[in-house]
Amino acid sequence: MADYRAGFVSIVGRPNVGKSTLTNALVGEKVAITSSKPQTTRRAIRGIVHREHGQLILVDTPGLHRPRTLLGERLNSLVQSTLGDVDVIAFCVPANEAIGPGDRYINEQLEHYPRARKVAIVTKTDATSKAKVAEQLLAVSELRAWDSIIPVSAPRGEQLDVLVDELLALMPASSQPLYPAEARTDEEVTERIAEFIREAALEGVSDELPHSIAVTVEDMVERDDKNLLEVYANLYVERDSQKGIIIGKGGERLREVGATARAQIEGLLERKIYLSLHVKVAKDWQRDPKQLGRLGF
Repeated sequence: MADYRAGFVSIVGRPNVGKSTLTNALVGEKVAITSSKPQTTRRAIRGIVHREHGQLILVDTPGLHRPRTLLGERLNSLVQSTLGDVDVIAFCVPANEAIGPGDRYINEQLEHYPRARKVAIVTKTDATSKAKVAEQLLAVSELRAWDSIIPVSAPRGEQLDVLVDELLALMPASSQPLYPAEARTDEEVTERIAEFIREAALEGVSDELPHSIAVTVEDMVERDDKNLLEVYANLYVERDSQKGIIIGKGGERLREVGATARAQIEGLLERKIYLSLHVKVAKDWQRDPKQLGRLGF
């Protein structure tokens, strides 16, 4: 294909700067869960953006941070291994928060990846004034010599086409797309289901608990009449007290989690499902290598 470009973009930034929201907006489908809780993203999730003249594979990564647990160390290692293989690193900084130590730390880490082009994305422009956005653009420009700096609002869809065009211009030439036209992500269905359950569980819990939640899909069984798919999943926490919080009084909170997750899963699978959730305690799993391995980290 003449002038066709395709390649990989790693979206980085400290936790909760809008990386997953941006990924979903660019792909046009929910491929990464979103939450106000830090460290919501725990894997390198690929979302695929299709244009007539090119294809972007967006790698939404966990937020780079100074780790306090073995899980945190492994998430950072995942980000760093991802950055070594991409064509462009897109560094997200929110328009409504001053550049802080976390942003500067990540900017310094980018020096380790000279091969990748560097783009800055100022996110959440809808959350502050035009004057503040302009101030942030200037502050970001002083961090380094970027290949491009683009302000965007993912919820409003503002500047997203500009961003895609800028990113595609930095991609290598390709004789063909890297993924078929119908692909939106390379995530397994079971992984996406587990993430929808974890997203539902994250809502409304205290700051400490989100880090302690992990979800695995144990089985998916087709009912004999083919009208219903049974999905069995385990929701893991680190302590008995956390188990009580997730289940709630009389099981009320767990039912809410199940109802919210079931609606998302049915939208993904385009069919009715029966969702069975069990809450289990895996003591201090974030610090235990064996349990981290069993939970997919």
